[in-house]
Amino acid sequence: MEGKRLIHNTIKTSRLILRKMDKNDVNALFAIWSDPNVTKYMNIDGFSQIEQAEEMISILSDLSEKGEAIRYTILEAKTNSIIGSCGFNTLDFKNETAEVGYDLDSGFWNKGYGTEAVQGLVDYACHQLQFKKIEAKVDPNNIPSIKLLLKLDFILEGQFSNDLNLYTKYLLDDQRKFPIS
Repeated sequence: MEGKRLIHNTIKTSRLILRKMDKNDVNALFAIWSDPNVTKYMNIDGFSQIEQAEEMISILSDLSEKGEAIRYTILEAKTNSIIGSCGFNTLDFKNETAEVGYDLDSGFWNKGYGTEAVQGLVDYACHQLQFKKIEAKVDPNNIPSIKLLLKLDFILEGQFSNDLNLYTKYLLDDQRKFPIS
C-alpha cells in the first residue's frame, strides 16, 4: 500500500497494554460484546453466540493484514486482564487520517481507562504514524463517549449521518487551529 507505515502490534500507557487483537481473545471479547450496555451505541447488535466474536476478530485481522485498520485488545497492565478493545477503524495513509473506535467492559467504566486507551491511540497516530487528524463517529445520545472525546480535545465537526456525529482532533500544526497538546 502506498505510503503504508509499519503499524505496531503493542501500545503501552501507564495502566494499559493495547495489543493487536488475536483469536485467543475470543472468550473475553465475547463477554464484552454480548453485554447490551456495551453494544448499545456500537454498530453491532450484542452477540449471542461465540462464533460471532470469532468472525469479528477474523474480519478485523483481515483488515489489519491489508493495512486498512487495526484493532487492539485492551489489557489492564497490573492484572493482564482483558477489559475492552480499541483501535483504528480506518487508516488512510495517503491523507494521514484515521478513525478511532473503542469499547470497554462495563465493570471498568468511569475509571479513566477509555480516555487512557484513546489517548494512547492519539499519541501513536501523532508521534509514530505522523497522521494529521483523528476522527470518531459517535451516536449523539452516547454522552459518556462524547465526554471522553471532548476531554481529549476532539471537536464536534457536525453530523456525519442521521444517527452519528463526527468529532475530529487535529494532530499536526499544519495551518490548523488545534495542534495536539
